[in-house]
Amino acid sequence: MVTLSYTIDIKAPAEKIWNVLWDENTYREWTKFFSEGSQYRSDWKIHGRTYFLDASGENGMVSTIESLREPYEVVFKHLGMMENGVEDTNSKEVMEWSGSQEKYFLTEFEGHTKLVGEVQTLETYEEHMKTGFEKGFEVVKRLAEQE
Repeated sequence: MVTLSYTIDIKAPAEKIWNVLWDENTYREWTKFFSEGSQYRSDWKIHGRTYFLDASGENGMVSTIESLREPYEVVFKHLGMMENGVEDTNSKEVMEWSGSQEKYFLTEFEGHTKLVGEVQTLETYEEHMKTGFEKGFEVVKRLAEQE
């Protein structure tokens, strides 16, 4: 397991960036570099359920929120996979990475906000994550800096 970190400086308040990250429409736009048509469902509760899903809404990851301080921080803990609408949190494949985290931090300073994304992943997904976060965060920046 490797921990990867991505940072971008955005000339917008944290709340606006938070909304770009988690609004249903803009979420799909910046996460398309991970998977076209990406979507998520969340109850936004600590220890609740969050699902990061593909375009079909049937496949993806099952997660929970470990820490939440809107609009400055959210930490997701990945618990397993969703396949054809069924949760898998116990298979051997899932147990290799279950418990890994994905974190987002926003820090405001002098009219700018630093957005940091940190993810724990298997080495085989390192390049995929790099592409997704680097290209995705550029979209977040563009959308958040629009008037």
